[in-house]
Amino acid sequence: MNADFIGIAGPACFQNPEYTGNKPQEVMPGVKSVIVLGVGVPRGAFDTLPKGRAEYTNTLMAATATLRIIAFQIAKIIEKEGDKATIVPTEGSEFGYWYADLETLKANLSIKYAVHCAGLGSFGMNHLLITKEFGPRVRMTAILTDAPLETEENAQLPFINKTCSSCMKCIEVCPAGAISGMGGLIGRKMCTVHVQYTWRASVRALC
Repeated sequence: MNADFIGIAGPACFQNPEYTGNKPQEVMPGVKSVIVLGVGVPRGAFDTLPKGRAEYTNTLMAATATLRIIAFQIAKIIEKEGDKATIVPTEGSEFGYWYADLETLKANLSIKYAVHCAGLGSFGMNHLLITKEFGPRVRMTAILTDAPLETEENAQLPFINKTCSSCMKCIEVCPAGAISGMGGLIGRKMCTVHVQYTWRASVRALC
């Protein structure tokens, strides 16, 4: 179906103390498997930054649309087999990022964490997921199902990507100064204020 990677994580990994986000059990109480899938984002989309965002944003929207179609087909297959399945919102809310919880910046559940639990990537200091083939250039979604699928957890993958400890470029260039080198902590309030200011400035520029 043209997904670049796919994996399965067990919902028990979301019970780890290190995980502080929302849990799939809160969405589907009977969840037994979290299917994660993703596509790599073409490198050319990043060449338009920082001068413009239209091509970059449009490419991400195309990737999201592709994932939604793939996930819908998989969900239909699962339900034909007699189990239930639902698709997790990719941007943290049904309608996209701007309708997400700007106070916590938390999605319905962390797809990135589910992908890590499935053994497909590690986190960067900037909280982006870093995959072996595409680095952080990925778009991902997830499917929750009560089907008891075989999980693919890989405990050998480090939580923080090894190359990040000697880089720290994301900390230097973060426009909000929200990323800390101490364990990759994010100042969510600082990030929220910057996002809201940027959004208002964009709206004013269009008026």
